[in-house]
Amino acid sequence: MPTGAIVALVIAFAVVFVYVIARMGAAAGQNRGYSGMGGDTTVRCSQGHLFTTKWIVGSSIKAVRLGYKRYQRCPVCEKWRIVVPVRDDELTAEDRRVAAEHHDTKLP
Repeated sequence: MPTGAIVALVIAFAVVFVYVIARMGAAAGQNRGYSGMGGDTTVRCSQGHLFTTKWIVGSSIKAVRLGYKRYQRCPVCEKWRIVVPVRDDELTAEDRRVAAEHHDTKLP
């Protein structure tokens, strides 16, 4: 088998592996009460501000992952903070409204 075909095969397997791990992580988060895992998720910064962000398990483009926490910019206070996802049962209707009004930087 040519070297180029082997490289393409390894890349294809790696992409599938990363996708499967991300989907499994999102499903595990959803089973624990975090409805936005794998997409728009309501998070709380270390100062208590609520906002929504893209939360894809196993990857991070605009934040530094720290286990289940992340270090990213809070769009409410415009400072870098530790953020954690918020369980659905901890949110009131007002909390959801506030979080929906504040979204971090959208990716293209």
